[in-house]
Amino acid sequence: MSASAGESGPIKTSIAPWLSVRRGAEAVDFYKAAFGAVELHRVENDAGEIVAQLSIGGAKFWVSDEPDSSPEALGRGTARMILTVEDPDSVFEQAVSAGATVVAEVYEDFGWRVGRIADPSGHHWEVGRPLTEGHATIAPNPSGVCSCPDSASMRFVLRS
Repeated sequence: MSASAGESGPIKTSIAPWLSVRRGAEAVDFYKAAFGAVELHRVENDAGEIVAQLSIGGAKFWVSDEPDSSPEALGRGTARMILTVEDPDSVFEQAVSAGATVVAEVYEDFGWRVGRIADPSGHHWEVGRPLTEGHATIAPNPSGVCSCPDSASMRFVLRS
């Protein structure tokens, strides 16, 4: 792969979530208030619908007005965001203050300090951090039973 004119090098492979929402501009405002997101790119049509690229501490994602495929239209989300931060308690409280709904308070289990919120568009976010440092590998929870407040979802244990 070679860089095109004006680029400093090859494009780095990455994955960036694309969140479908109703009221995109309001969603962008929420992410800025809740997580300190920075708007990197925005396109808006005459109807006020947007496509925006945001960054939270360098982690990039997209938001767009797609009301027919938003969690509000579907009745539930189809993916969950995991936001890993240094201070999950602070970020969790900031998100709740900005309008998020608490799904599970911050707790410690399976090597993580984590809490779960739903944003105003219906997307679920787990805000947390691993309790141990180093390279983590994923292994199934050996008991097969989730003791986390959200027992409907299967947890995995991160081990160093």
